[in-house]
Amino acid sequence: MLILLALAGGSRADTTVSQSNDPTQVPEQGLMALLFHERTGLDQVPAERVEALTEAPKPRRGFWPWSRKRDEKPAEITAAWLAAQPQPTGDAQFQCLAQTLYHEARGESIPGQVAVAEVVLNRVDDPRFPRTVCGVVKQGSSQGCQFSWTCDGRSDRIGDRAAWDRAARIARAMLDGAPRALTDGATFFHTRAVKPGWAKRFEQTVRIGGHTFYRRPDQTALN
Repeated sequence: MLILLALAGGSRADTTVSQSNDPTQVPEQGLMALLFHERTGLDQVPAERVEALTEAPKPRRGFWPWSRKRDEKPAEITAAWLAAQPQPTGDAQFQCLAQTLYHEARGESIPGQVAVAEVVLNRVDDPRFPRTVCGVVKQGSSQGCQFSWTCDGRSDRIGDRAAWDRAARIARAMLDGAPRALTDGATFFHTRAVKPGWAKRFEQTVRIGGHTFYRRPDQTALN
């Protein structure tokens, strides 16, 4: 209510508080004076301003709706939930993640694509990797690219619009804070069709669809 008084344009009146030693009189007089000036100030605040101040805040677009309390199981991203979401949009980081899911995992199930997104975002959180999604996705070395689609020489044109829509919706959900509960902090993966030598140096966390996921032995799960 003090805020409302200030918004009313600073309306005020001098108040004389009783100096009596009677402990029941000073609080009562002070309370009556406060209520009077509060009502006076409130009457001077425009109705639309009062409504704006008292209206409950609305969730922002893209806000992740499910609880992330540690003692609750995270909700799954389902096809029905994805279909109910607005058309996904975003900046360059969103585009990089969506393209990675499309080119690396569009043939996978929803959990399979979520798992690949987890790897990218876990790397972003790991100081040993670049600090942005695009930095992680486009990271390369003399031994090749971290994500093959970025340097395999093939066209990056989006040919399957339905697959792109799903990848983009998953990417949007993950960037908006969907729980990373599938790969146990993995920062590496490969297809089951290959057996890379580096896999022996890492801890396997899970297999989902056509991919096997790993993390460094000293790495704890990232949330």
